[in-house]
Amino acid sequence: QVQLVESGGGLVQAGGSLRLVCESSTKIMNWVRMRWYRQAPGDQRVLVAGISVSGRPIYLDSVKGRFTISRDSAKNALYLQMNSLKPEDTGVYYCNVQRSALPSDYWGQGTQVTVSS
Repeated sequence: QVQLVESGGGLVQAGGSLRLVCESSTKIMNWVRMRWYRQAPGDQRVLVAGISVSGRPIYLDSVKGRFTISRDSAKNALYLQMNSLKPEDTGVYYCNVQRSALPSDYWGQGTQVTVSS
């Protein structure tokens, strides 16, 4: 059973940085996409950044140039480096892995990021 655990969130002032980490309990076979989502209070969950086996990373327009998604297959980990943070980056960040086999979708429990102005 795959479990995803996020960490690295916290309270930071605007302009600061955080690195989010999503660790898998085991190596995930047949993955096709790994993504970070954000959900602010009262809002829908939005895609912030993603990588796939077949393409370049994608980013939400508002985070381009500030956030970087990466992975370390040896550590079964997905990262989100967040620089020049803004108050509008505040929310719970979730990692998501999609596979080409069943089960096809895994989610972590989320980590809170709060950016103060």
